[in-house]
Amino acid sequence: MTKESKWAEYKAEYRASLKSSDTEEWFDLIFYRPIGFAWALLCRKLGITPNTVTIASIFIGIAAGIMFYYNSVWINVVGMLLLMWANSFDSADGQLARMTKQYSRIGRILDGVSGDFWFISIYVCICLRETVTSEFFMSWPEVIWIIAVAAGACHSLQAAQADYYRQFHLFFVNGKEGSELDSSSPLKEKYASLSWSRDFMQKLTMMFYINYTRSQEKRTPAMQALRRELRARFGDGEISPAFRADFRKASLPLMKYTNMLSFNTRCFALFASLFVRMPWLYFAFELTVLNIMLIYMVGRHERICKRFTMELKDGKY
Repeated sequence: MTKESKWAEYKAEYRASLKSSDTEEWFDLIFYRPIGFAWALLCRKLGITPNTVTIASIFIGIAAGIMFYYNSVWINVVGMLLLMWANSFDSADGQLARMTKQYSRIGRILDGVSGDFWFISIYVCICLRETVTSEFFMSWPEVIWIIAVAAGACHSLQAAQADYYRQFHLFFVNGKEGSELDSSSPLKEKYASLSWSRDFMQKLTMMFYINYTRSQEKRTPAMQALRRELRARFGDGEISPAFRADFRKASLPLMKYTNMLSFNTRCFALFASLFVRMPWLYFAFELTVLNIMLIYMVGRHERICKRFTMELKDGKY
C-alpha cells in the first residue's frame, strides 16, 4: 500500500470516528479529535478497551485538579496540561468505541461521569486553596464552599442538558443507531429484569442512570410531547426524511451552545481565572454566563419542539 493510499485510509477512518460535523466544536476538530484519534489508533493496536481509556482519564483529571490547589502559575500550568491530556483521552474513548464497534450503555455512563470526577477534584482543590490564600475566604471559608456547591450543581445541569440536546439532534442526523438518546420507560423495563443478587453493579448503575434520564425528561416537557407525537405518527418505523431535515435545520444553531456548555469554553474560563490567581472567578462564570446560556438554550429548544409538534398534528409530515 502506498503512502498516499494509507493516508487516505487514515483520513477516512478519522472522519468515521467523529459523531457528526453538526455537533463537533471547532476547537475539538483542530485539537482534541486529531489527538484523540492518535490515542485511539495506539489503543486499538495494543488491545486497550474504550472503558480502560475512560478510567485512565479519570485519574489524570483528578491529578489535574490537585495541581490547582497550589498558588503557583507554573504548577497550575502542569494541571492545565494534565486536564487537556484527560480530555484527549475522553475524546479517544468515544473514537475508539466507534472504530472498534465496542458500544455499551455502561461505557456511555462511565464516559459521562468521568468529567464529574475531574471537576469534583478541581472544585475541592480551588476551595481549599482560597481558604488559605484569600483574606476574605480565610475569614469566611464557608462562603467559597457554598458558592462551589451551587456552581457544581449548575455545572451538572448545564452538561446534562447540553448532552441531551446533542443526542436528540444526532437522532435526526444519524437515526437511532447513530445517537445515544435514551428514554426512561425502556430503561425501567431493563432495570426490572435485573437481579440485585446476580447483577448488583449493573442494577445499581442502571438505577442512577434512570434517575439521570428522568431528570432530563422532566426539564424538557415540549421535547417529550414531540417524542410522543413522533411515536404516534411513525411508531418504531423510519421518521419522514422531510421532518428529519427540517428539525435538523432548526436545531443546528443551538449546537454551538451545547458545545459551549460542555468543556472547552468552561476550561478557557478556568485557565484564565488561574492565570490571574483568582480561581473563584470560574465559579462566578458558571453561575452567571453559563446559566444565562442554558436558560436561552432550553427556552429556544422547547419552542422549536412545540412548533414541530403542532405541525405533526396538523398533518404537515
